[in-house]
Amino acid sequence: MAPVSEPSDITPVAAIETQDRVVGKLFAVLLAGEFAAFHRLIEESAMAPDVPSKIAIARMAASEVGHFDRLAERVETMTGLTAAEAVERYRSVFDQYHRATTPKTWYEALVKAYVGDGLASDFYVELSDMLPPDSRTVMAEVMAETANSAFAREQVRAAVEADPSIKSALVLWGRRLLGEAITHAQWVLAAEEEVTDLLFSGASSLSGVAHFFDAVAAKHAERMADLGLD
Repeated sequence: MAPVSEPSDITPVAAIETQDRVVGKLFAVLLAGEFAAFHRLIEESAMAPDVPSKIAIARMAASEVGHFDRLAERVETMTGLTAAEAVERYRSVFDQYHRATTPKTWYEALVKAYVGDGLASDFYVELSDMLPPDSRTVMAEVMAETANSAFAREQVRAAVEADPSIKSALVLWGRRLLGEAITHAQWVLAAEEEVTDLLFSGASSLSGVAHFFDAVAAKHAERMADLGLD
């Protein structure tokens, strides 16, 4: 039996191929997230009280489709998986997240839309420096916060100012959204050790992962303040 090669024996080409495969796996996870986000927005738009709100939600959903198509191209190139195969592989964790965060009111749906869009942006910011430049560009395109979520911020702020009694429940709702997002992200990282190693290879211990989630939580607090829910 041939001896097992040590990491130092890996050629640069092989190392690049491995990195591309692992980044492709990360993109496949994000692709499943975009798929789930699109369908979640469509389902929860049924709560919208008027046509302008329905249009705003539809625009957010359209953005998700654009992100999905861009990611699908990269996933197929880097992993050989079709979009459908990638979604089937990872959709369960996102389905579980959305089941755990099903809004009961229109304002809960708005907070979820705004916070969810923001969390995607926050994850991108925290991950961008850990990826190779070409993959960083793709992440910038598909995970950046969309301007379409601004309507949710405006409606929630106006509602809280008009009826302060709804604030405490929405604050708790926002905390729950963050907690569930972090929990489910940790599940993905635990299941995909190669992705974790790629993203946090510069950390000497689990402190790198802890710092990542601490930074996301801090930005979430800023976003909740933007909603008037601090």
